[in-house]
Amino acid sequence: MSSEPVIKLSNISKKYILKGYKSRTLREDIESIFSRKYKPDLSKNEFWALKDINISINKSESVGLYGPNGSGKTTIIKLISGVTLPTLGEITINGTIAPLISVGAGFHPELTGRENIYTNGTILGMSIKYLKSVEDDIINFSGLDKKFINMPVKQYSSGMNARLGFSVAVHSNADIFLLDEIISVGDEEFKNKCTEKVKSLMNMNKTFLIVTHNHELLKTMTNRIIYIKNGSIEDNL
Repeated sequence: MSSEPVIKLSNISKKYILKGYKSRTLREDIESIFSRKYKPDLSKNEFWALKDINISINKSESVGLYGPNGSGKTTIIKLISGVTLPTLGEITINGTIAPLISVGAGFHPELTGRENIYTNGTILGMSIKYLKSVEDDIINFSGLDKKFINMPVKQYSSGMNARLGFSVAVHSNADIFLLDEIISVGDEEFKNKCTEKVKSLMNMNKTFLIVTHNHELLKTMTNRIIYIKNGSIEDNL
């Protein structure tokens, strides 16, 4: 395992503004403009999902994020993948990323499964030439036969969507894979297939950051586990 960091989060904090919070009435707004006597407590509608997070992940390392619901695990994944930006701090990424977050969510319902392999694959940074070379592997891994792969995905079940989405993502030639509860998709047979595929990518020196509630899975698949609670790192095992 190389000591070269490919993911580095330095003093990261993330703030969200809670919707629906009414700090004052229109009359109070108008009065405050002239009197300057009214000072609302703006902190009441702020929620800090992450507070001063520092994480460094080396090349070919596999790291697990573990903690209760609402602890900030998925927010970390979204920040690293660029879905959202930090309020404070700096994120450094060295390498290409394949975010496996809500796989299949980007599929176009009117396009076939085969067509979505190409649209979704290009979104993940794969070239058309590369996708053509792995198209059969993606289809075979998903378990979708010719009948389903040539149907519009709007006719797919949620399980079929997830299987095809996962298959596209894990056939990416990215350096870093971000998994958010994705190993739990599908039936038991497909879950086992997903786990084995992830292990094979790990053997190819890919870097993994895995979010799951399955602590036993993290113990067997990761080099270390970072425990997150209430937006802060509680432990680094």
